[in-house]
Amino acid sequence: MELRQLEYFVAVAEEANFTRAAQRVHISQSGISAQIRQLEHDLGATLIDRSTRTATLTQEGEAVLEHARATLAAARAVRQAVDDVRELVRGRLVVGMVTACTVRGLFDALSEFHLAHPGVEITLVEDNSERLVEQVREGSLDLALVGTATGPPDGLTSMTIISEGIVGAVPPDHPLAGRTKVTLADIADYPIVSMPRGTGVRTVFDRACGVAGIVPNIALQASAPAAVADLAARGLGVAILSESMFSDIEDRLSVLAIDDVGIPAVLGLVWKRPEGPALRELLRHGRKAFGKPAAAPA
Repeated sequence: MELRQLEYFVAVAEEANFTRAAQRVHISQSGISAQIRQLEHDLGATLIDRSTRTATLTQEGEAVLEHARATLAAARAVRQAVDDVRELVRGRLVVGMVTACTVRGLFDALSEFHLAHPGVEITLVEDNSERLVEQVREGSLDLALVGTATGPPDGLTSMTIISEGIVGAVPPDHPLAGRTKVTLADIADYPIVSMPRGTGVRTVFDRACGVAGIVPNIALQASAPAAVADLAARGLGVAILSESMFSDIEDRLSVLAIDDVGIPAVLGLVWKRPEGPALRELLRHGRKAFGKPAAAPA
């Protein structure tokens, strides 16, 4: 008895026709008939009633069908297990992250994954969030850490890492420095230093300004949050970043809560399903690094 004979038998049982079954498994009709007759000979029983134009199972055939399907499924699982191990030994992952990323959890996850699976090649690329999302969609990236102003990008699965509001920040001698809360209209009276279009924080700010009917004066742009903050600290404008981005420079800038921005800036991992074994393992390390619960079974 051979696996291919069981495969042919299941095809005939499901198609109820030798010709269609032969087309399905890419063999001639005479070939599939010969293989099933050999299977019947080995089992000592007729499995298919050929007395009519429709191929129907005999009582013995009905009994064999369930076990044949289970055997084929087990064989596929064996092949998949070998493929999974092979990918984790000699695989490759391409990971994207927003430019000037300062979220250490991603690096922790990559480090732990590399220690566990040193044979998997890891490539890390930087870009803005919009382009990273498109690269994940088209398959050139396996995983990306991106900023968004909405829910998960269409067609992708995501894991939220941070969801927080955007804030403004000014140096101590700025006219707004004595305030803890401002509105978009207050900020719009001054030059703005921001991250470029395509980043999550900038998308939140632009959308909020659009809703409020405000056209801000974007005087300077920088991809790195630290550069945005540094430019603002030098008196070149009001910095617009997310709350956590100011954690290391609060002694140089006064942080201003913006009352009328109701959209959070979201930082998260995005990927496409189904995940390969290497990506599943990296996501497992990512959940551990970011303190997220394990994924539910697919």
